[in-house]
Amino acid sequence: MSKLINISELSKKLNIVNTSNKKILSHTLRYWEKEFKIIRPKKINNRRYYSSKQVEIIKIIKFLLRNRGMTIAGVKNLLQTKINKLDDQDTHSLQGDYYKLLLKSKTKKILEKLNRIKKYGKKNPS
Repeated sequence: MSKLINISELSKKLNIVNTSNKKILSHTLRYWEKEFKIIRPKKINNRRYYSSKQVEIIKIIKFLLRNRGMTIAGVKNLLQTKINKLDDQDTHSLQGDYYKLLLKSKTKKILEKLNRIKKYGKKNPS
């Protein structure tokens, strides 16, 4: 069974926040839910919970809208034609670009952690 996360946690995870006051913008996810029928969170006690598969779909939608500058209609067409399933191996594909960006951000986080360890050492040396 996959872990479910609520809309607030997902907004934080995807960095969908107001840059000036750091408030989460969960209304963005609710709007995308209305626009993209593929996003169907589980509702428990009138709260939205997303599976890991749903989170991946939303990450791709966010990437296409925000990073690639596509329109909602364009992303809908892309998801309907399942073009991303066909171009998994193409390094110049949209999905390839998404995974490159994902790897870059993970690599950056790892490098930041390594630099902190080098600078400050371990907290609890044995």
